[in-house]
Order: sequence, then structure tokens, then C-alpha cells
Amino acid sequence: MIEDFYELPLYRPPSEAHSLLIRATRGCPWNRCGFCSMYRNLRFSIRSVGEVKSDIDRVSELLGDSPKTAFIGDSNSLIMKTDELCEIIRYLYRKFPCLERVTTYGRAHTILKKGVEDMRKLSEAGLSRVHVGLETGDDELLALVKKGVTGDEAIKAGLIVKEAGLTLSEYVILGLGGKQMWEQHARGTARALNAIDPDFIRLRTLMVIDGTGIAEMIKEGAFTPSTPTEILIEERLLIEELDVTGELLSDHVSNYLSINGKLPDQKEEMLEFLDITIESLKISPELSGSILQPEYLRRL
Repeated sequence: MIEDFYELPLYRPPSEAHSLLIRATRGCPWNRCGFCSMYRNLRFSIRSVGEVKSDIDRVSELLGDSPKTAFIGDSNSLIMKTDELCEIIRYLYRKFPCLERVTTYGRAHTILKKGVEDMRKLSEAGLSRVHVGLETGDDELLALVKKGVTGDEAIKAGLIVKEAGLTLSEYVILGLGGKQMWEQHARGTARALNAIDPDFIRLRTLMVIDGTGIAEMIKEGAFTPSTPTEILIEERLLIEELDVTGELLSDHVSNYLSINGKLPDQKEEMLEFLDITIESLKISPELSGSILQPEYLRRL
């Protein structure tokens, strides 16, 4: 198996499904978000440049110079020293001359510490895109789920990525506010996204995972998950409030509906589709089984 040949990152964005995967860090340096369990049992560590280069050498023997895209994991490899990460990126292009794109996950707090100058160095080394988990732009909700940044800090980080010449993907979690905070979640998130104007807005829908902060809040009665129809109403408000020029994508199995389009060009089309779906579900709730993504598929 390829996992025995070199060390793969544990996770990657769905958009990097066909990318060469290279692991520069292990786990998550923050690892406290109330909705996430991805790296809970893994102690964070930074791999040496030599280790990563050795993996790149191994996989080049396997794949030759064919890869056109690459993803550097784990959750926040931007936390590496800038010069070391630049060295890894340049080495990737040296070993794989057909590469057209190199991407990574990045935490807003880390991007703020890097600043424009260091992010520009990474861009000049060949980093193409940064995937950032905004999740929500509402300060109260950001604090509740222990995201570790404010909405304004998330905005500043997004603008740094763009100023550095990098493509930016911002992730949003529908349903993160539950029944209690859904409206402020949608409006606050739209406010942040409008200020950033990212290249991509990637939608996810909350999955309640045992052992996470949100799961504990549900047990305590402090959080009530939204129903699928309520999540679609929240999604509609978010899209209605958006004033951006990028792409909105539902490229994940957790989403109840596949809503994709270029903004603002296809905004009305997306809103109309949501209106029809929401009205249909209100009139005939039994249609949810044929209209919405089944729960068992959302958990794959």
C-alpha cells in the first residue's frame, strides 16, 4: 500500500482528491474546536525538511513526474518556519516539473502571525492556494466553539492571503449555530465573507461527533441542532446576504443539498432552487428522503 511507502497526511480537502499528498506536519496545533475530532488523539508535531524531502523522493520513484497538483498536510502546515516550508514547496516543483498547483490548510491565527511578507514568500516559492476554516463570522459563536479567533481576525487573515497573491478557500459550517444562533451565524458569516471576498466559499454541514464540545452541549441542553429544513433556511439567508465575486461550492457529503455556483452571477438561481426545495419540504416533509442527502451518506 502507498501508506507503507511514505507518510500520508490524515486528511485533505475533497478538491484535492486527485492531488499528490505530502505530510509536513502531524495533527493540529490548536485542536480545541468544539465541532471537530479529526486530530483529537494525535499529538501535534512538525516533521523535518529532510523527512519530508525523503517522502517526496520516494513518491517520485512511484509516480515519476506526472502529478499536476499537490496538497501539503496536516491541518496547519503554515505553522512551519517560512523558509523551511518554502524549501519543501520548491523541492516539490523540482521533483515534479508538471506541477501546476500546491495547496495547504492554514489557520487564521497562524496567517496573522506570518503576515503579508511571509505569505508572499510562500506564494513566490510556488504555494498556490490556502484552505482556511472560517466556520462562522459571528464572534459569540466563534467563542462558543473555541475557534481561537474573532471574526475581524479571520477577515484580516483572509485579506493577508489575498494580498500575498494566493488563492483563498474559506470553509463555512452550516448548522453550527443550532436553533438558538442560526440567524446571527448566517449574517455574521456573510459579513466576514463579504469583507474578505474569497475565491472559493466551501460549505459543510455540521456533523455532531461524540466527544466534541458540541456533543457535550447537546447532552447538557445548551445546544439544539437545527433540522435539515432549518439548515436550508439558514443557507438561503447566508447566500442572500453574500456580496462576493467568487465560487460557492457544496463539495462535501455532509451537505443536504448540492448548491454550487458563481457569485453574483448565479445567486438568484441558487436562491430559487432553495426556495422551491424549502417550500416542498414544508408542504410534504416525507419528500426529504428523496430530496436530501441521506444521513448515512452524510456520515461517510
